[in-house]
Amino acid sequence: MRSETLLDLNQWIASASLEGMTEGALLQGLAERLTAAGLPLWRVSAASDTLHPVLGGRGFTWHSAKESVHEGSYVRSDLKASEEVWLRSPFHYLLERNEKRLRRRCGERRNEPADFPILEELSAQGCTDYVAYATQLGQNAVIGEMDCIYSSWATDRADGFTDDDIAMLDRLIPVLAASLRSISLGRILETLVDTYLGRDAGQRVLRGSIGRGVAEKIKAVLWFSDLRGFTGIVDSVEPELVIPLLNDYAEAIVTSIHDHGGQVLKFIGDGVFAFFPVDGDIPAACRRSLDAAKAMRERVDALNLRRTAEGQPVSDAYLALHVGAVFYGNVGGVDRLDFTVVGPAVNEASRISAMCRSLEQNVILSSSFAKLAGESRDQLVSLGRYALRGVARPQELFTIDPERG
Repeated sequence: MRSETLLDLNQWIASASLEGMTEGALLQGLAERLTAAGLPLWRVSAASDTLHPVLGGRGFTWHSAKESVHEGSYVRSDLKASEEVWLRSPFHYLLERNEKRLRRRCGERRNEPADFPILEELSAQGCTDYVAYATQLGQNAVIGEMDCIYSSWATDRADGFTDDDIAMLDRLIPVLAASLRSISLGRILETLVDTYLGRDAGQRVLRGSIGRGVAEKIKAVLWFSDLRGFTGIVDSVEPELVIPLLNDYAEAIVTSIHDHGGQVLKFIGDGVFAFFPVDGDIPAACRRSLDAAKAMRERVDALNLRRTAEGQPVSDAYLALHVGAVFYGNVGGVDRLDFTVVGPAVNEASRISAMCRSLEQNVILSSSFAKLAGESRDQLVSLGRYALRGVARPQELFTIDPERG
């Protein structure tokens, strides 16, 4: 392959990465360009570990007979099964020996038994030649568990790859690996900010809303929930049972909020602080928050049945809903900020949440919520007027009427 063609390919890889092309699109575009340039590609794959709370790694496979790239991943809970496959892979072989490239003949041309299961599989499909690369990242380039970019290149041409084909791949791989790392870094960054800041807050930060004290005034339905009797549970169970308990209930609550358009801002011990954007339609936001509350109740009830059957400690969720104007943005010190909502309405929602215990109600809603709930108001029943600590005037509180909600 001419040096000009190789230069053009390297330039295209770099440009595609800078344009924000996905890993799959990059792999497909490169494979198609290499094929057009005369490289007899039949199958190409690329993979790496990642930094994600659920996924352990992601991979992409292009095949000349298929129109699109297949994307796959493995989750951390399946790590044992994935590890068995990994230990018998060419990539593990390369890493163990600190080697960069492995080549094996397949099909009728191979001169030894297949030493990796993947080669038997590919050979049966028509592969004649296989090359694997493990491109290790330098210490300062490692991100979480992503310390290497893996790729494999296979052909079904009868004579396999030529020496020139392999030399060309040797020169392309470093640029491809650097570009895949760059693209993966963007995906990892988005995952991290969404996971730790919340979906909406994370996206705002990525769009540049990082100035200290910069906040937007919005109207929202505020959600404060926590677990009933959590302190007593912590004092009475083994410490190793506390985190799984918190995770179980947080999953039920957070899923209910997200499924109905809410945004989780933070966890405060066993509590969850979230909001539902109004977006010009307050009754619709109230309705979504009520639907989320009902979904949470169903999930918590199902969770308690399961945990009880397993002999694990159980709890329940208290919830307060309130509507008010808040400031949404960055608050904190110069080098440690929190993207959150602040304002008197937040304090008021917190005080209403504290009333759940004394009134023995799982859900309490403010008078503002009831007033602005629209048709959802028919689902609510008054609990009476109460003085809230730190709130100037007593207000009427509500709960969901079990016969109407």
